[in-house]
Amino acid sequence: MSLVDEAGVQGEREFQTAEGKIDEQQLAATVRSLGDIDAIGHRVVHGGPRYSKSVRIDREVISYLVSITDLAPLHLPAALAGISATREVLPRVAGVACFDTAFHSRIPAAASTYAIPEEWRQRYAIRRYGFHGFSHAYASRRAAEMLGRSPHELRVVTCHLGAGASLAAVRGGRSVDTTMGFTPLEGLVMATRSGSVDPGLLMWLQRHAGIAEPELSEALDRRGGLLALAGTADMREVLKRIEAGDERAELAFDVYVHRLRGLIASMAAAMGGLDALVFTGGVGENAPQVRAATVAGLRFLGLEIATAQDASAGNDVDISAAGARVPTLVVKAREDIEVAREVRRVLSAPN
Repeated sequence: MSLVDEAGVQGEREFQTAEGKIDEQQLAATVRSLGDIDAIGHRVVHGGPRYSKSVRIDREVISYLVSITDLAPLHLPAALAGISATREVLPRVAGVACFDTAFHSRIPAAASTYAIPEEWRQRYAIRRYGFHGFSHAYASRRAAEMLGRSPHELRVVTCHLGAGASLAAVRGGRSVDTTMGFTPLEGLVMATRSGSVDPGLLMWLQRHAGIAEPELSEALDRRGGLLALAGTADMREVLKRIEAGDERAELAFDVYVHRLRGLIASMAAAMGGLDALVFTGGVGENAPQVRAATVAGLRFLGLEIATAQDASAGNDVDISAAGARVPTLVVKAREDIEVAREVRRVLSAPN
């Protein structure tokens, strides 16, 4: 099957104009250069309460995604633009919406339920959805391959560390807990996202500082995280500034690692133990300082890395120290492979 992974291999942002619209001419030229296309896989960040699996795209699917754009206002409009453009360019080619939330759709109620009034949970479909599902699914399965074991017998914590960052507890090949929640704001400190904060703090700022919801949203999503602490959202720049003795950068790194260590331990607790730890994503793959500082505080879980080996680690490598009881792996993120797998699964299934 010849496949265009529109939101993975190509990425709809590559086809956006300065106004944020899809450049259909550029998209069409790229599609023609690929030869015959049998299917198009769209990575869609959110399936809402309706879609817990990938689905073939039709008008009903598109209408529903439009109706839930408030759940992911930064991502869903871009995905919908990509869907619209590819349907225009390739109207007879099957399109499949592959949802990043799907991998976490079956996490236990204890992990997915917020302790808020039932009316809110029911009326607004409020639950912990989780994100980065394709990355976590691939990383956990690749870890099993590297260890020569079945995914069904492993308890793996996958760390997707990039501009956005989340962890997943993957037991027996299934996600049983994750750090992102109703929105991608929950959990780890990220490039520009704050991660979890006390909701009482937000109410206090609204009441006493007069900060309205739009400003709060902007600050937590675009002006928080490493950017707020170090003045840069790029972990590479944070590490350079630490070498130069920048105290803000040192604090940002310490806060980042502190939250990361604590939530890795939480994910391991959700599974009753740990058989492997996996780092993936831009920071996870390319920042040995982050890996070393994180694992240094988790030796009680049986983790230890070979520092010299880790410093020169490439893609898909075991960086564990010789005496480590639990392996630590670095895996190259391949969300495009997961999208392709989902497209084949959907299109090969009976109607």
